Amino acid sequence: MTPTRESTGPTAGSQTLSRGLRALEILAEAETPMTITELADGLGVHRSNAYRILRTLEQHRFVARDPAGRIRLGPKLTVLARGVAPILHTAAMHPVSELAYELGMTAFITVLDADEVVTLVSVEPSNVSATIARNPGVRHPVDRGAPGHAIESSLTPAERIAAFGEATLSEAARTAQRDGYAVSRNEVIDGVTAIAVPLRLEGEPPAAVAVVHFNLPESIDAVVAALQQTAERIAENYR
Repeated sequence: MTPTRESTGPTAGSQTLSRGLRALEILAEAETPMTITELADGLGVHRSNAYRILRTLEQHRFVARDPAGRIRLGPKLTVLARGVAPILHTAAMHPVSELAYELGMTAFITVLDADEVVTLVSVEPSNVSATIARNPGVRHPVDRGAPGHAIESSLTPAERIAAFGEATLSEAARTAQRDGYAVSRNEVIDGVTAIAVPLRLEGEPPAAVAVVHFNLPESIDAVVAALQQTAERIAENYR
């Protein structure tokens, strides 16, 4: 039987959807709003194709443009983010906010997604002169950064095999497992230090509570204690 058009490869509609989703990922990974040309280059398409994708995302409020025409993620994505692990999101929001303001650092929750970690909840305190943006939806490989090391340190051998195909912990994860926390610098963003502790809740993906700052605090023990207390409070709210 001659294959139908649908069975021979991706349709135009599925390709457009794929590019639209990739556009959201590119915008989430960008440190600043992007131009349409930069977005087109990231997608590997002509500027006119990128503009059509942008218009659709803009109509649904998934992206927005500033007065200069630069593109950023839109507020609609915040609503969608609440639908990802909603109980964890609710349980974590208040403790993470208090952690951010107590330490004067951006505080956030990341969860494991295949071989990447994704930011679920993030709070930037307004009581300090400068903070580091960590938008919900931002992702990076699990083998980079303190949140990934902390999450990996909490995995059982079976979970590691399912996620990575092997049971052996990385050196960074072994150190985090021994110490109860993970520290990284320049692994995800140059000049940025991250500190994280694992968070395991029944029914939720492996997670970590973390903070990021420009410099390693003088008293890391106090930061780790605050992170661990936050993880305990989230677990109590989750019950």
